[in-house]
Amino acid sequence: MSDVFPVPADIAKSALIDNDKYLEMYEKSVTDPVGFWKEHGRRLDWIKPYTKVKHTSFAYDDVSIRWFEDGTLNVSANCVDRHLEKRGDQTAIIWEADDPGISRHITYAELSEHVNKLANVYRQLGVGKGDRVVLYMPMIPEA
Repeated sequence: MSDVFPVPADIAKSALIDNDKYLEMYEKSVTDPVGFWKEHGRRLDWIKPYTKVKHTSFAYDDVSIRWFEDGTLNVSANCVDRHLEKRGDQTAIIWEADDPGISRHITYAELSEHVNKLANVYRQLGVGKGDRVVLYMPMIPEA
């Protein structure tokens, strides 16, 4: 059994979409996924814009699904940098520990500072463009 809780009016007023818009978007995502993702892919800042939205292969020896495969973007620029000017002092991440009394809010400006420090550490270690780095970290804000 699931309960349905109405959205408080003050929260609904500041929401980016309402239920009708959500249902419209969902319908398009199901009936025209390529068109849906083509439209929403434009919401990102691309270094090299994509021309192909989706490429799939379900061949026995080559199963793959590639999204925006001919485009190039910078994830850090999209997740952090482009928000700095207007949202630098706003919360980007809310971290909550297992202990409900412990939490931390990290602003976009603070997040940018942390990201840039780590990028400089990687450069000093010889990590360059195209290199892949894997980290295994505990559930902490820095992860």
